[in-house]
Amino acid sequence: MPTGLKATSSVVPIGFIVTEGGANTFAQTQVDLNLSPLDREVFVVLSINLDPSAPDLVAATNTSTSGSLTSTSQTAVALLDNSNCLAHTKLDIRQSGGSTDGVPFTRGAGESPATGLEYIGIIATNDFFVQVQGAGNTNVKSMAGKVYGYRARASADIYAALVQSEVLSA
Repeated sequence: MPTGLKATSSVVPIGFIVTEGGANTFAQTQVDLNLSPLDREVFVVLSINLDPSAPDLVAATNTSTSGSLTSTSQTAVALLDNSNCLAHTKLDIRQSGGSTDGVPFTRGAGESPATGLEYIGIIATNDFFVQVQGAGNTNVKSMAGKVYGYRARASADIYAALVQSEVLSA
């Protein structure tokens, strides 16, 4: 357990899904953690599983489905260089001009942390956000997933630092 935190729950899975409003349009869903700021409650993220829908096979067109999970609201799918991005995934189908055959590629951060890590992130505000966007597809795409973690109470100074860091980096 991270220093300055005391677990207040066992490990809980939180499921989610986000769906584009139209093909190849950015979509974001806010997932409420129901944390108590009066009790300085945070959510310690242990693992994240992201499952985006497969991109469409469109002749002579590169297609993809990208998704991310972040601790703050975003205007596009976040990459891992974003300090508030806890996980990112991308599925691609690459084609050469005129081809009807495609080559699939899968990219994503590890769905579970290395065994030496205590946690992969701490969410200090009351919610997290999931994003999805397709490219080159003819159909709407979505992404489902689960976050595994536990609630914890932070000391006053740790809580203030976590909230400030999260909010200022948004």
